[in-house]
Amino acid sequence: MELLETFITDVINDNLWMILPFLLVAAGLYFGGRTLLVQIRMIPEMFKAVVEKPAKDGEFADKQDISAFKAFTISAASRVGTANVAGVALAITLGGPGAVFWMWIIALVGGATSFIETTLGQLWKVKDGDSYRGGPAYYMTLGLNARWLAVVFGVAITLTFGFVYNALQSNAVVEAITVSLGTPSTTAKAFVGLGMAGLSALVIFGGVQRIANVTQWMVPFMAGAYIIVGVVVIVINIQQVPTMINDIIAGAFGFRPVATASVWGAFWLAFMNGMRRGLFSNEAGEGSVPNAAATATVSHPVKQGLVQTLGVYFDTLLVCSITAFVILLSGVEYATGDIQSSSLTQSALASVVGGWGTHFITVVMFFLAFSSVLGNYYLAQANIQYFTDSKTVMTVFRLLVLLSVFSGAVASVPLIWALGDTFAGIMVLINLAAIIPLGGVAVKLLKNYTIQKKAGLDPVFHRDMMPEVRNIACWNGKDAATSNYHEAMEVIKKS
Repeated sequence: MELLETFITDVINDNLWMILPFLLVAAGLYFGGRTLLVQIRMIPEMFKAVVEKPAKDGEFADKQDISAFKAFTISAASRVGTANVAGVALAITLGGPGAVFWMWIIALVGGATSFIETTLGQLWKVKDGDSYRGGPAYYMTLGLNARWLAVVFGVAITLTFGFVYNALQSNAVVEAITVSLGTPSTTAKAFVGLGMAGLSALVIFGGVQRIANVTQWMVPFMAGAYIIVGVVVIVINIQQVPTMINDIIAGAFGFRPVATASVWGAFWLAFMNGMRRGLFSNEAGEGSVPNAAATATVSHPVKQGLVQTLGVYFDTLLVCSITAFVILLSGVEYATGDIQSSSLTQSALASVVGGWGTHFITVVMFFLAFSSVLGNYYLAQANIQYFTDSKTVMTVFRLLVLLSVFSGAVASVPLIWALGDTFAGIMVLINLAAIIPLGGVAVKLLKNYTIQKKAGLDPVFHRDMMPEVRNIACWNGKDAATSNYHEAMEVIKKS
């Protein structure tokens, strides 16, 4: 096992991640330029879009529509998980405080990439009973006419989110329990795995509607509780905040020692670990979130692009930053290069608020892990459905997901993190190969949206507005959100 872990980390990941950060930054800058920094200038629109409810009037009204907010929580369930608690601590112990700065940068730059991929996911979604489904496999097939690439991506995301990431969730919970209650026996770990698998089964066998109904209250509640406690830590240590910010910025550029590294080495450790953990957490450019974005019933594809860009900020600039601030303001010492994850966050919080902080993190970790299993499962399910609608195949897949959740409770932490980095990197490469050539379509959609906003309309899209774009399965005015498209069509014709 140790040999496999070394091979994955030293041979595969170290080489793969020599390239990926630069590709992600380049893609984010490219899309940011083409959209005139949509991820920054349209932040007010993001907040409006996330609270918009599906239309319920008219001939095509559907009581089962998934709202923009529900789609947001499905994606947030995957994004806001153990990586926000354990992953940030891991980044700091490996790359120093400077890693936090590069997590922020990948979020700000990656916001543009997230906008592009989720807008495309909405455009090329397909009807799925009383809701929708879509994602990279669908826009690769319908938009890029590259089914072979869609097949490779579908396999990669199914393995990554269905199995690897879900094993990571239960593994992180076991580590948190270890700090709270002492080292659990193999039997105790098995009970944790069985408990998480059992709870997950109650939800995932109910389909996307049940997943959305659970995540829409669980994600805001647990993330909100965690943020409140984090703010308390900041207030208690308010005088140390300027020093902390200085350490983060200085560390980002190698001016704070990391282990025995030189200035260049310290910079590289901060950069690489911040990028890895930032991507793992907010998933911008990875191609996962478009699967959740496609489920929403909205009047214009750009609205989900904006909503999911806000999701990147919510995950990294808010929740991940809270973890980083708790650790860096606590005064708890850690050895850079000595791998620590949730245990460091637990120790840091307990040192500020008392012993209950350790157990609070354990509870937060459990619920965040549980919600992440639900979100991860759906992202994989949408790609299983790309291949087949067989109920037997779906049942087998669900059972394998539950087995992964159980197995993760007794697996090696470094090996699972290493596998997560490998599969995340593969997904990024495949997804970027699709969204770069298709990006122009998303830019046209943004222009379409902007024209309607300037005319004083609530933007509505119909596929006849862009007849040059092929294979748009939906957006024909046959749902309540888009049935009132006629005025918007006239505005677009005159522009």
